[in-house]
Amino acid sequence: MAEEGKSTVRAVERALDILLAFTSGREFAMTEIADKVGLHKSTVHRMLATLEDKGFVTRDRASDRYRLGLRIWELSANMAGGDDPAVLGLPEMERLRDLLGETVSLYLRDGSERIRIQAVQSDQAVRRVAPVGVRLPLYVGASSKVLIAFEDAETRESLLADPSWPSSVDIAQYREQIDEIRTLGYATSFEEREPGAAAVSAPIFGRNGKMAAALSVSGPANRLTPETMRRHAPVIIEAAQRIGSMLK
Repeated sequence: MAEEGKSTVRAVERALDILLAFTSGREFAMTEIADKVGLHKSTVHRMLATLEDKGFVTRDRASDRYRLGLRIWELSANMAGGDDPAVLGLPEMERLRDLLGETVSLYLRDGSERIRIQAVQSDQAVRRVAPVGVRLPLYVGASSKVLIAFEDAETRESLLADPSWPSSVDIAQYREQIDEIRTLGYATSFEEREPGAAAVSAPIFGRNGKMAAALSVSGPANRLTPETMRRHAPVIIEAAQRIGSMLK
């Protein structure tokens, strides 16, 4: 009986691993999914058949490639949308994009990473493309610094003491940046994560006073110069405050 229970749990874990493979792309061939999750093709084939039957994935018969099914969207529609910054903040993000002309993103912290949970793309020909759902390291980038700086003191210290941070990061210097960010109320990054890109970010606080997310504006470094980001910062802070006023 115990072995049967373990087998059931393993099957659930494998099915979830297959679904999580789609965080890195929209569609995959069965062999690509097998490589991603490290399972035999026959096992993945059986799992995909079950997930397809339940509506969690769908298969394009012409290309024989899989993508997420409508059941995923049905589940996401029943999330706590009434207090979801990705839902409530979208109109304000669109207004900010139209005002500043750059891509606007919303990030949450998950452990030692940040996740982009919403994005409004710039209409300009040369722009930052910000795919929703992407995970990024917490030790670099404007929104990363915001997500650390405005955490409670205990969590902040725990994050700064994380042994997984690369040795190239000067923690003492990073702490100084965090202190400055807490004073300014926003953070900037200039070609930190990728060449030619810059961003400015501000925290979103709920009405309970706790940080809910980071609002970020990003674009090419030749447009988002340090001076331009300083000029945009008050506008972004105000937008973050308006989003926060809608949260609990």
